[in-house]
Amino acid sequence: MLKFKQNETPEIDFQTAKKKPIAIKCAQIHEPFEVETMEGTMKGKAGDWLMIGVNGEKYACDDAIFKKTYDLCETQGHKASDI
Repeated sequence: MLKFKQNETPEIDFQTAKKKPIAIKCAQIHEPFEVETMEGTMKGKAGDWLMIGVNGEKYACDDAIFKKTYDLCETQGHKASDI
């Protein structure tokens, strides 16, 4: 089995890919929280985002990472069931 370490880039032929522009549900949470993910319980800090992915999976996203990788859509203030 191959093993990849966090601080080492393996010598393999990488390709380049871009995330598809698929809208997902998200809400910024202003207090510490926990969310059950597919990998187990994940903790979020005040200001992190609760995300619901394209397959309904839930996870926390650090606010700094959110700001680097997401743009909010113009449709704002909807309940999760509306999207």
